[in-house]
Amino acid sequence: MTGAFPAAVAAAPGLVVQPRMGMADPAAMRAGLLAVKRAAATTVGTLTLDSYTRVGDADAALAALREGRALNGYPIVAHPREVTRAVLDGVADAGFPVQVRHGSADPRAIFARMAELGLAASEGGPVSYCLPYSRRPLRESTAHWTEACARLAETVPGAHLETFGGCLMGQLCPPSLLIAISVLEGMFFRANGIRSVSLSYSQQTNQDQDAEAVRALRAAAACYLPDVDWHVVLYTYMGVYPSTPGGARLLLAAAARLAAGAGARRLIVKTVAEAHRIPTVAENVAALEEASAAASAAPPLPEADTGLLAEARAIIDAVLGLHDDIGQAMVTAFHTGLLDVPYCLHPDNANQARCHIDDTGWLRWSAAGGLPLPRSAVPARADRLGSSELVAALSHVAARFDAAAL
Repeated sequence: MTGAFPAAVAAAPGLVVQPRMGMADPAAMRAGLLAVKRAAATTVGTLTLDSYTRVGDADAALAALREGRALNGYPIVAHPREVTRAVLDGVADAGFPVQVRHGSADPRAIFARMAELGLAASEGGPVSYCLPYSRRPLRESTAHWTEACARLAETVPGAHLETFGGCLMGQLCPPSLLIAISVLEGMFFRANGIRSVSLSYSQQTNQDQDAEAVRALRAAAACYLPDVDWHVVLYTYMGVYPSTPGGARLLLAAAARLAAGAGARRLIVKTVAEAHRIPTVAENVAALEEASAAASAAPPLPEADTGLLAEARAIIDAVLGLHDDIGQAMVTAFHTGLLDVPYCLHPDNANQARCHIDDTGWLRWSAAGGLPLPRSAVPARADRLGSSELVAALSHVAARFDAAAL
């Protein structure tokens, strides 16, 4: 399976669709992977890990298995190697590679188990899996990711990592910052030996703006990662999801059309159950097939340039100028406020940058904080969101698609 993940994406005739699916029971996990493999779509598999494994508490995951307590994902470190090999045997192959998804600020044990199992694809990043999900200091997360990436590159030829940087906070993060963090984490992976990466972007509030953002991410990747095998992966909207089945399907279809029309190669799907509970395997398969069908009928999207690429490049270049070591550069950038994620409460984030959704549905900067943005990107005066306005902004997409489904 070494190197199979990027090869499978590159060889796909159209958009590759992928679930976020993980079950603690090996038989259920195997059945889920087989169902995804047999879906009427071009798919890759996912092993989404549990919360105990994410925070490095394999003993707690093992205790839960022994006591029959539920886990919210697959405990890859707690399960014996031979158990996971049996899950993957006859399922994972060159045409259906499996990616390990985890959410950990310290992936060393996870990557070590991947190497033992011959699994070559994972995701995350020192910033994107620290600021939203962990109270761990960013400097510590960066050190752990540096060690983990270097070790993975040494032990798994053809290892592939997907940056989660384009999904920071899931919502209310303007596209230029998502592009910048995605590219910076991709460069971090390359600096630590990984030669195959995917760059993420999360669907936001306006399709035209998102189409420009996906194209800008592709252009930035070509500029800053010219010697790396890369592709772009789009995430279906990561914020508050429509509560009606019709609204959820409309939003997924919009994500599929965006991915296909703007040149992303892979789409992470969401299901009709997203607002209510963990989806079933059948709901995941239905979402994969619906997304694939929508993508196959998607027309090209209009091209525009409102300055997103210029904004992202200004941020990237400013960070790269701080230190020759890109990990240290990102740590310093957050320490000085040169990188700043709106509404993120992590202690290492300045939390001075702000944004809003304008009357056309575009996500705009309201305040730059210390971000090195062009003056034209931030209005001279902009109202800060109060609590009621913030709640409305967080619910903007869900409310719009639920209303459209009526």
